[in-house]
This record gives sequence, structure tokens and C-alpha cells, in this order.
Amino acid sequence: MEAVTVIGAGLAGCEAVLQLARRGVAVELWEMRPARRSPAHRTDEPCELVCSNSLRSDSPENAVGLLKEELRRLGSPVLAAADAARVPAGDALAVDRSRFSAEIRAAIERQPGLRLVCREAEMLPEAGALTLVATGPLTTDELAGSIAAAAGRGSLHFYDAIAPVVTAESVDMSAVFRQSRWSKGDGADYLNLPLDRERYLAFVHALRAAERAPLHAFEEPRWFEGCLPIEVMADRGDDVLAFGPLKPVGLIDPRTGRRPYAVVQLRREDRAGTAYNLVGFQTRLTWPEQRRIFRTLPGLAGAEFLRLGQVHRNTFLDAPRLLAPDLSLRRLPWLFFGGQITGVEGYVESCACGLLAALAVEARARGRAFRPPPETTALGALLRHVTGEAHPEDYPYQPSNVTFGLFPPLPGRVPKGARRAALVARARADFAAWQQGRLARGVSAAGPGSVGEAGSIPSPLSMPP
Repeated sequence: MEAVTVIGAGLAGCEAVLQLARRGVAVELWEMRPARRSPAHRTDEPCELVCSNSLRSDSPENAVGLLKEELRRLGSPVLAAADAARVPAGDALAVDRSRFSAEIRAAIERQPGLRLVCREAEMLPEAGALTLVATGPLTTDELAGSIAAAAGRGSLHFYDAIAPVVTAESVDMSAVFRQSRWSKGDGADYLNLPLDRERYLAFVHALRAAERAPLHAFEEPRWFEGCLPIEVMADRGDDVLAFGPLKPVGLIDPRTGRRPYAVVQLRREDRAGTAYNLVGFQTRLTWPEQRRIFRTLPGLAGAEFLRLGQVHRNTFLDAPRLLAPDLSLRRLPWLFFGGQITGVEGYVESCACGLLAALAVEARARGRAFRPPPETTALGALLRHVTGEAHPEDYPYQPSNVTFGLFPPLPGRVPKGARRAALVARARADFAAWQQGRLARGVSAAGPGSVGEAGSIPSPLSMPP
């Protein structure tokens, strides 16, 4: 079995190479540093955390906490390093950045079957050699050009524009009406929040006065006219939004028989209709300001946000249309992708996607079928988002953190207060059954130095800080 090449020593790449090597697959990890650094990096160490030092909540009551639990059960070396470098942060997993990177480097250096190569990948390796690209949101222009050529025109995006997502049950349906523009379709895909002129102008003025998240030094404010942050549109004039994403044309409020002055549209986010995104509300407002201002809109006073809006530099694939269920490129099946370049957001999600890609690459290398975790688990739900199984066919793909909104809905009626506990219980049961099935089939587990697939781990809530 020939060596697998993994490009990029971020969280996804390091998780992938260590998982592969511990499963007996020879692997090379290519990293361009120290010869060349991206605009965001300040060190030459693997898994450098360029933004926050927090990997967010460790509580399984949060989707990201449940994702960490599953990663630990699969012997994640990145999570093991994070636990070793942990610093006090309440129920969040925050780390000492330098120690975290040092733990990862030590794991790489002592792992048999793993070779770290200081090499910049200016183009994809030759056809046929199993390759996993995990170069993250700041992929170099040269490699991005090679990926775009392989994937097809329009397949690679360089800025994301993420609109907020709210749970359907948190929307006050008495304040909205269901309708598609010009009454196309049955209207079930859209909720409409009508605004009169007074309320519309108050919203515009609130956007102008709101606090905005600062740009990173490597992010130029190069906004695309077709996808401007909502506050930038508000800055351009009182009526710009009313002629843009809040335009009321083709919509009649059935309760008044008239067209509103402006309309905020919520588009169904998932096939089950459990979540809706605010159409055209990509924004650089700070998250507290988003919650405050968007909850002034009709029907959203009690909105529960599954995701908040953002716009930032980010290289990512149109993954649902390009990637097969095993994260390989449909056009070039020897080429796999993992981490943020697939459209996952966040440190833990990048690590998780690297692990999923490693399991898929290993299955391909050994001539087996890839059997992913069930979609009811945190890992499976994240893969479901990337591969498009969770979304309607015309869904405009954007990156996402793991949230319970990505999970398939529970069967039957479950009281709101019991829903998260039920989702977690289902995920744990299905994950355990999937893991047991892997062991029964003799699938290789992570080797020495990891928790191992059959390992018993303590609950994250009982772990010492």
C-alpha cells in the first residue's frame, strides 16, 4: 500500500495523518512553513490557533461538546493534545496555544509511519496517488488555482457570506405569513416578516449604529456587490435594503391584502423545516448586536439562533455538488478534502472533518467501502451538511459550525425542553452501535498513544479542568 499524502498541518491535516498512521497507513504530511507562511500565521508550529484559544463548550448539551465526545471516543490526537494543554475556562475547552502546538509536534515526531515534509504544494500531486487536501481557509493562490481547475469553474469560493439561522419553533408564526414571491410553489419554503416604513427605518438606523466586528489584518474589505453585508447596504441610503434583500415585490400579506413596505424573508434551511435562515442578512455585526437588533424584527422577539451571521475571507468548495459521500472529489476520486476547505467552521469541526476524511482515505486504501457515522451523531450530522444531504437541492451552500439544527429531526412530538437531551441520547446510542459494528468488522482502531475505538472515556463534564 503506497503512502498517502496529506497537504496542510492545521487541525484537520494533523488529525488525519495521526489517525492514518495509527491505523497502519504510511503517510506524508506536507507543510509549507517555515519556507512560507500564510498572512495569518505567526509561528512555524503545527496546529497554530490563529484566532481564539478556545475550542468552545465541552458540555454535551451543546452540539460542539457532543462532537468532542465522539472525537475522544475515536482517539482524536488533536483533542488529546487540547486536553493536555487545557487552561481554566469554565465549561469551555481553552488551551495554552504554545503547549497545544508542542503536543501535536511531539505526537507527529514519535509516530511511526508518518513523515513530515517541508514542502509547498503549488499544484495538486499527480493523478492516482491518494491525496488529502486540508489547507484551510487561507489556501495559497497557486494551490487554489490548481484545485479550481480540477474541480471546475465556479467551484471554489474565497469569501463566505453567512446569514443567521433561527429555529422554526422560536419564530412567532402569528406575526409572519408564508408565501414565495409571485406565489410560486406552495410557499412553505419561505416565512415573511412584514415591515411598515416606520419600523423599516428604525431597523436601518439600528444597523448603521451597531458595533461591527473588526477585520483581520489579512482581510481587505473587498465586498461583492451581489453579496454585501447588510450594514454596508444600510450605510448607502435609507431605501437600499428596501430595493435589495428586503424588497417586497411579489409578496402580498394575506391578512391586509396589501404589499408591505419591506419584507424580511426567512428561507427554509433544512428539508424537515426545523430551521430558517434570514435571507440576505450576511453581516459583520458583532454577535451580541446581531441578537439585539434582529430580535426587534416582527416574529423574532424570542428567536433562538442556531448560527449567527458573518462575512470573512475563506477558501471553501461548493462541497455538496463536488464531493462524494466519502469526501473525495467526484471528478477525481483519488483526491480527498478535509477541514475548513470543505465548508465546516471552527477548530473542532475542522478536526472532525479531518478525522472523517482519514477514515474515508483508509477505507479506499484498503479497498473497503466507507461507512460513515450515522447522520444522527454529531460527526454524521456534520458530514451530512458538507455532502448536502441535509439541504434542499437549491440550497446556496455556506460554511457552518456544528449545531443541533444540522441533525435530522426527532420522530414524533418531543417537548421543547426535552429535545436536546433526546438528540444527545439518540446520538450516543447510534454512535455506540456504529462503533461496535466497526469493531465487529475488524476495522482498524487507532493504535498506541490514543484512546482507541473501543476505549472507555470519562464524561467531558467529569474531566478535571
